[in-house]
Amino acid sequence: MKASDLMVKCLEEEGIEYIFGVPGEENADFMMSLEHSKKIRFILTRHEQGAAFMAEIYGRLTGTPAACLATLGPGATNLITGVADANMDRAPMLVLTGQGSTSRLHKESHQIMDVVKMFEPVTKWATTVLNADTIPEIVRKSVRIARSEKPGAVLIELPEDVAKHETSAKPMQPIRFRRAVASDEMIASAVEKIKQAKRPVILAGNGCVRKRASELLRKLARSTGIGVLNTFMAKGAVDHEEAHCLYTIGLGSKDIGTFAIDEADLVISIGFDMVEYHPTLWNSNSDKSIVHIDFTSAEIDQHYHPEIELIGDIAHSLEGLISAFEGENNDFDLSQQLSTRKAMQEEIERYKDDRTEGIIKPQKVLCDAQRVFGDDGLLLSDVGAHKMWIARHYHCKTPNGCLIPNGFCSMGFALPGAIAASMVDPDRKIMGIAGDAGFLMNVQEMETAARLNSNITMMVWEDKAYGLIAWKQWAEFGKHTDLAFTNPKWEMLADAFSWHYQGVNNSVDLHAAMETAAEHKGPSLIVVPIDYDENKKLTERLGELTCSI
Repeated sequence: MKASDLMVKCLEEEGIEYIFGVPGEENADFMMSLEHSKKIRFILTRHEQGAAFMAEIYGRLTGTPAACLATLGPGATNLITGVADANMDRAPMLVLTGQGSTSRLHKESHQIMDVVKMFEPVTKWATTVLNADTIPEIVRKSVRIARSEKPGAVLIELPEDVAKHETSAKPMQPIRFRRAVASDEMIASAVEKIKQAKRPVILAGNGCVRKRASELLRKLARSTGIGVLNTFMAKGAVDHEEAHCLYTIGLGSKDIGTFAIDEADLVISIGFDMVEYHPTLWNSNSDKSIVHIDFTSAEIDQHYHPEIELIGDIAHSLEGLISAFEGENNDFDLSQQLSTRKAMQEEIERYKDDRTEGIIKPQKVLCDAQRVFGDDGLLLSDVGAHKMWIARHYHCKTPNGCLIPNGFCSMGFALPGAIAASMVDPDRKIMGIAGDAGFLMNVQEMETAARLNSNITMMVWEDKAYGLIAWKQWAEFGKHTDLAFTNPKWEMLADAFSWHYQGVNNSVDLHAAMETAAEHKGPSLIVVPIDYDENKKLTERLGELTCSI
């Protein structure tokens, strides 16, 4: 068969369901082969970056890679931001790019650049198919690497002449392997360390929302009573209504949850990704006793130097801890953690009945959003000032009930991400929140959503500026540079793409608008004027925080 036919058959064998992308001349053979597939659906997007974000969200929600596709040169460069975001946020992904003929790769030639070298820093592995017979091995290796802990992106480049080559090779059958596990001796050491502690706290990271980890984390927290702080990307690892949930930690400044770590004599970090929340922010004196539980060993860092590391499958390590603590009467002092939870609950509920006209506070928006989407829905956050508010004030009951990019942190994530999420679960209530800056970075995917009739709601927080940059500049310098811009007429924009539209200017109307949008079949846009004066107020209040116990 032709090499491009073999590539498609190998991807089918791996269980790849979706390829998102914008094809070009150099992957025409692959597209012709893909057209005959009954197992893989190709989703045409309006920009390659949108395709990468869609593949990322599919991977984060399912644990199985989807693929994003582009041609050579500018098509490949357009992919790179979304690929970097997926790789740093630990989403399994395949990246498929075309390339010019191998007869012209050695010289200056139209649109030719070294795509593999360009992608090496933002993938786990990147390679070119130079021999059609190697395609089964390359695809099998790529999927295994993408899925293996910690998951990430893998690039396969297929030159246009190689795609036409004849081959007699056959796809390789995937054989899954069990992950390595921590030794019984190390688990016993961790158990003893925890039992010796008086004020232990759990720091749950991104790894806790994968596989069975969140289920067993919840069981461990219930059996020990130890409080759980989750990072931005671990939302839903524990149910926010459980007494041991201490909510989210990760702001650059001190917050209420930080005191739970300040007062702890042992931090049990589980699935913690340092890219999210650097230990200098919570262990500035490098004096915290730490137990590290993760799929991989700890990154070497002066502020993160664990005394015990349980390396291997997180679920297995948690099972060992649960077995040791079940039925035990633990003599932990959790009074400060109870105080932390109570203080944060008061923060969350403070503005639930807030009444304003013409402008709406972030806290009120998220209180209403949680009422509509927080039980079994999905909220996706773009990157901007709103991300900080979502992290702090929006909480969910299920793992991956709120998706926040917090490793690479690219703007433009929420709209394409919501489209992919609706493909994974079309009956789920799905809402993306973006600032007016981030939304317009991939606004062209409104057409993709309309074409697919995606059941999604996109909410835009309008402040007509790069709000997060303004917030950070103000916090450091007492002022900010010119970061203002103008916006389109939102209703006309929605109408142009055949989206349902609601502009909400009064806080009392917001909950009903979200309910309407959630019930609407097809894409819906809500625009709210946001009160970002709350940014300064929050910074000032956090600067005055003192530990209540």
